[in-house]
Amino acid sequence: MTMPPSPQPAEQGVAARPPLPPLPSLHGPASLRSPVALGWITAAVLGLVIAADLFGVWADYKLYDVASTVVGALADGLAGGGESLASLVRRANEADSLSLAAARVQSTALLVGGVVFLIWFRRVRINAEVFFPAGHAWSRAWVVGGWFVPIVNLWRPRQIMGEIWDASRPAGTRSRLGLVNLWWALWITGLVAGRLYAALYRHAETAQEIRDAALQALIGDSLDIVAAVSAIVVVLELTRMQTRKAQEGPAASGG
Repeated sequence: MTMPPSPQPAEQGVAARPPLPPLPSLHGPASLRSPVALGWITAAVLGLVIAADLFGVWADYKLYDVASTVVGALADGLAGGGESLASLVRRANEADSLSLAAARVQSTALLVGGVVFLIWFRRVRINAEVFFPAGHAWSRAWVVGGWFVPIVNLWRPRQIMGEIWDASRPAGTRSRLGLVNLWWALWITGLVAGRLYAALYRHAETAQEIRDAALQALIGDSLDIVAAVSAIVVVLELTRMQTRKAQEGPAASGG
């Protein structure tokens, strides 16, 4: 006797359904766009920031070197075959001019880099809303504004980046924010070091104080370079994650 075939899921009232699309964004219309070109542009501009900081490091060293020479000359009473006073004055003026030029180059590079980074940051945030609409506690206004509100800017951009990162990670994987935390720690440390240098240099009156300020600037600019490198890594990695997430389709959405 032939047995009847087993009922299929559709015959049991459980029809196969395609994956549901992402829910509408809670923060306004959200469209998915490739972040690849913008990500590479952002990385390139951050490379220019690194180049400007390297120029700053060189200027810092020059200022530190001449200030150290002046401190040593004053300790020796400008005697005994040391560098002449006229030569020291000339070197000091050159170092001061170089430091001023470096500051201008760094400020310009940081401004351009900041604008491009924020454009990329907003784009990946909107993409993340498509991937995981319910995973974002802060409105889009905070994506840019959070960088400029005093005190709040010490943590709000990091929170938003963490939400974007989690929404963009591959489906079924654990949240891993070590790279984001490293980038943010370096950024904040470099920011504090830069503010400290500015305060020291503004109030410096003696060669010793100028030397201390130059050393602080050297440390701060070096930290800025490391922070910019980590920012490039974050930008390229998040861009890669979002590209892969988009290629996987709606089934990969949901955080």
